[in-house]
Amino acid sequence: MAIDKATVVKIAHLARIKVPEADQEHLAGELNTILAFVEQLNQVDTSGVEPMTSVTAHRLRRRPDQV
Repeated sequence: MAIDKATVVKIAHLARIKVPEADQEHLAGELNTILAFVEQLNQVDTSGVEPMTSVTAHRLRRRPDQV
C-alpha cells in the first residue's frame, strides 16, 4: 500500500495534527518506508516461536483471594 500526499492530509486530519504542505510529501515518503519495513517483517517465518509478553520471564506476585 503506497501512501500519497492526499492520504497524509487525511491521516493528519484524523489525528488532529497540523502538517504544513511543504512537509506532506516528505512525510508520505517516511510513512511508505515504515510500511515497507512492516511488510519485510511479515515475511519472517515465526512458526514454532512462542508468543511472549516480555524478554524476561517473570511472574506477577499475587495476593490471596479473600473476602
